[in-house]
Amino acid sequence: MDDQTNTELEAAAFRRLVSHLRNRTDVQNIDLMILAGFCRNCLGDWYREAAADKGIDLSKDDARALVYGMPPGEWKEKYQQEVSPEKMAQFKAVQKDHG
Repeated sequence: MDDQTNTELEAAAFRRLVSHLRNRTDVQNIDLMILAGFCRNCLGDWYREAAADKGIDLSKDDARALVYGMPPGEWKEKYQQEVSPEKMAQFKAVQKDHG
């Protein structure tokens, strides 16, 4: 496979992941962090870092909005649920193990 085709396939897979996460508002970022070690914010941050590598200035909120499909604060107001003490303990344990 040539580099251009590989890049196009990677981009298509990324767009599908972002679309999937936009549709799965029931899946909380903390759940993603506990299970996979990354979340919507991470994807936005990685996107911003990739843009910076190309000399493109993109704010954290603008990059994250590309993943969320809306400003992160708006998503938070609409969909973010309160984190239970049990879930926070799980998150902290995972961070400790992989920190």
